[in-house]
Amino acid sequence: MSRPDPRQAAQRAAISSAMAGAVDLSGLKARADAANRPAPSGGAGGGPPAPGGGGSSWVVDATEQGFQAEVLEPSLQVPVVVELWASRYPREEQLSAELERLASTGGGAWRLARVDIDTQPRVAQAFGVQQVPMLVVLVGGQPVDAVNGAIPEDRAAEWVKSLLDALRDRMPAIAEGERRAAAAGSDEPVEEPEDPRFTAAEDALEQGDYAAAEAAYTAILDSEPANEQAKAALAQVRFLARAEQADPSSIARADAAPDDVDAQLAAADAELAADRVEAAFTRLVDTVARTAGEDRDRARGHLVGLFELFPADDPRVATARRALARALF
Repeated sequence: MSRPDPRQAAQRAAISSAMAGAVDLSGLKARADAANRPAPSGGAGGGPPAPGGGGSSWVVDATEQGFQAEVLEPSLQVPVVVELWASRYPREEQLSAELERLASTGGGAWRLARVDIDTQPRVAQAFGVQQVPMLVVLVGGQPVDAVNGAIPEDRAAEWVKSLLDALRDRMPAIAEGERRAAAAGSDEPVEEPEDPRFTAAEDALEQGDYAAAEAAYTAILDSEPANEQAKAALAQVRFLARAEQADPSSIARADAAPDDVDAQLAAADAELAADRVEAAFTRLVDTVARTAGEDRDRARGHLVGLFELFPADDPRVATARRALARALF
């Protein structure tokens, strides 16, 4: 990135101030250090892919409602170039296409967020847009560079390279993305850095030490409450520990004693261990429907814990969630 033009300093300060007022930046600073740590084993470096736009996970058509997740949070890990344009004016198609190509093939070293200011006026107001196109570089939720007007298409790659060169030491995810892009070009697999915390948990799980594995995943979540990989793994470990003790005869005992909540929970585990997913869900929904107070809370909590063993879009989970809502309300 070229040395900042002193004439742009006031503009960047104004953008930063406006962004703070227009978009919720709370919590970004607290997550900045965690975002720059290596991704857990099995995760993608540089954070989760942004919602797709233009056929690439590194390009997004940003909206006012999704600006926090689509633009600000990814900027904690890699620079995000916000391309502001207006549908009522002729678009710089060649520049836009070149930026999309560079972002799509960059392996996540940086991201492109395109904003039509005619449909997203609050974003335009936050950036103080006076002419389009306008390019703003966000790092850590704050603008670090801005370009008013189009840059020549043949200079786009040079501009992006200078941007990454200036920020590479500060943002390790840039180098991870560049390695990913290089490997994609050579058809070589990319090895993600291993997180020793996950390695220790997985080793304990392989040895059948569920208590140690649970403690390891819990420790990860204590320091990173939003770590989805650790959440899913913890749910799996807790269920495996129970399933190992599951008694198939508990199903018959629960059927004979519908008011025994402990029996219903044990039976649901046994059914799930036998891959009778819908039966386990239905049993607990019915238990919620006919109980109250603490018993209802226990049954509901157990059912929600079983949901966490499956992908959020599993149709069996979706059906059971609707049934649970009807039982509760």
